[in-house]
Amino acid sequence: MMAEVLVSGQPAKAPALVLTAPISFWGGVDPRTGLIADVRHPQHGVSISGKVLCLPGTIGSSSASAVLLELVSAGLAPAALILHEPDAILLLGLIVAQEMGYQTPMALRLDRAKFAGFAGKNLTIGSDGSITRG
Repeated sequence: MMAEVLVSGQPAKAPALVLTAPISFWGGVDPRTGLIADVRHPQHGVSISGKVLCLPGTIGSSSASAVLLELVSAGLAPAALILHEPDAILLLGLIVAQEMGYQTPMALRLDRAKFAGFAGKNLTIGSDGSITRG
């Protein structure tokens, strides 16, 4: 399956984490641990670090990019991000991380209806936006 590459980055092979609800990175993810910190989120306490993070949506904050940048710099970022819709503020964090010389995860766009097939699977993300299971 092919996804649209939003921000190029490192190809990845990692387990998928399919979020069941949108998330705000600002206050919703702890940049010191990589854990979902929002106590109201259904996946509270789950680590996003090293996962192919499938985001059905984001809850905006202009600080989301800073949290993602902190995750990248601490080595706690997701292995890749797959978004239903682009979030320019969030993706800015990856672009700034690249400009600072960090290796960054790729960010892709794919319809969230396809996320269900990823749950519990290992995914391989190619630099061309290809997604394979297994």
